[in-house]
Amino acid sequence: MKNVQKYARNYFNPPVTDCRWSKREYIDQAPRWCSVDLRDGNQALIVPMDLEKKLEFFQFLCKLGFREIEVGFPAASDTEFQFVRRLIEHHLIPDDVTIQVITPARDHIIEKTFEALRGCRRAIIHLYNSTSVAQRQQVFCKSDEEIIRIAVNGTRKIAECAARTAGEFLLEYTPESFTGTEPDFAVRICNAVLDAWQPNEHRPVIINLPSTVSLSMPHIYANQVEYLGDHLNFREHVILSLHPHNDRGSAVAEAELGILAGGQRVEGTLFGNGERTGNVDLITLALNLYSHGVDPQLDLSDLPHVAEVYEESTGMNIPPRQPYGGQLVFAAFSGSHQDAIAKGMQWRQTHDCDHWNVPYLPIDPEDIGRSYEHDVIRINSQSGKGGIGYLLEHKYGIHMPKAMREEFGYLIKGISDHQHKELSPEEVHKIFTDTYLNLNAPIQLDDFYFVHKKEYHTTVSLTVRGEQLELTGRGNGRFDAVSNALRKGLDIRFHDIVYQEHALERGSTSRAIAYIGITSEQGKAFWGCGVHTDIIAASVYALFSAVDRMLTDPSAK
Repeated sequence: MKNVQKYARNYFNPPVTDCRWSKREYIDQAPRWCSVDLRDGNQALIVPMDLEKKLEFFQFLCKLGFREIEVGFPAASDTEFQFVRRLIEHHLIPDDVTIQVITPARDHIIEKTFEALRGCRRAIIHLYNSTSVAQRQQVFCKSDEEIIRIAVNGTRKIAECAARTAGEFLLEYTPESFTGTEPDFAVRICNAVLDAWQPNEHRPVIINLPSTVSLSMPHIYANQVEYLGDHLNFREHVILSLHPHNDRGSAVAEAELGILAGGQRVEGTLFGNGERTGNVDLITLALNLYSHGVDPQLDLSDLPHVAEVYEESTGMNIPPRQPYGGQLVFAAFSGSHQDAIAKGMQWRQTHDCDHWNVPYLPIDPEDIGRSYEHDVIRINSQSGKGGIGYLLEHKYGIHMPKAMREEFGYLIKGISDHQHKELSPEEVHKIFTDTYLNLNAPIQLDDFYFVHKKEYHTTVSLTVRGEQLELTGRGNGRFDAVSNALRKGLDIRFHDIVYQEHALERGSTSRAIAYIGITSEQGKAFWGCGVHTDIIAASVYALFSAVDRMLTDPSAK
């Protein structure tokens, strides 16, 4: 790469020595979640949501379990202002949900924000100003003291407006571009805000630490969070909040390590929507907790529906490999993966398993509304007999013998490879029935019956290439009698019959399925399948299907 010398590490690693967060192994409870889909996420859309879509999306977020929702920047536009008014005037905010609105530290904008909140029972006022070295020097051209004065004056203005406005108002302060801010300056400005607000147990302050632009490896962010938490005034009355962005692709890691470092709250969006590479993905964070046995306090039990609503509302598309939510994240095309999953699922059926531990599946797809047939076992030219067999078994109740399953697996792989496409479960099932089930050419079975004397005698009516014939045979059993009738009457030679059967459904009128394998004189195996309400009839149809396949195979002639 050219120009590598122009880049440097533009972050500040605070002087921490013990890194207490690194001693914690896991997160044992969900943080407070705050969705910023309607503000941070919405402002990043090519076409922002209109008023009606924002209302629908707000109600959807409430149903998912979000109790803090940043609904917008009411002073920024008439749509944003009217959205907040609609929520309040139409009583659309549930009693256990707190809305959050954002404002810069400018008096007239703060006044407009409180005008939008008139009549609101409870709200979080999210105050921000930029604090990074780059912003202070290049954008605002102000001294450290002047930047601190902006934050303090904004805090005092909010306190003034809150005092004369009915309702409960909490303060959230964000030193924007926190990750590019010297740790000691971040402490100074946050403590100045806290001193101006004077939080207590009834009126805590949210200090929100954003990686507005992610600048470092995730452990540096954790150090920054831990350092700030250790040096805040009124710490017992501060809710430490995290707001990672995904510029380096590490927003989830930053959030998780930030929680270990003392973060109590996380702001983010569904599927990580947001400016540039996006915000932290709250669904990934929540389901990561879920995979460790921690209740995320969000209802993601129908994730396909969540994805559908998100895509319809935002116009965004979820990548197929997006963790948990992407269409292909549980898909196993590889034969070895499919075989391991199938065996893992069978293990669970025969063992008393308290915990989920299936190869290649970090969580049970069914717990988030996905299905094994459509989402896990996917069939293409890379698939194996185990996955194909698992699909037919669990979707259609077909339990093929091992050798037959291997033969059918190669058949499916070849078809997928030739057609250069994935095969749906319905297509796989149709190939199975067309290839093996109740075949009638070149020999069509019309009827048969048995008489039992010392042994079984059978008469078989059939049609061979348009000619109607009647064959007789006898044997130790019904199936043996039919086999002998075929051998004798049509001079068909086969041996080493393999037989397997089971019920397809339960109940007195259920159908049975039989699988028959025969070996030709040339030593090649041929499989057939029969389905009927009578198990003997199913076996006879399976035998005729195997014979028909043998007679139409060039190698058997």
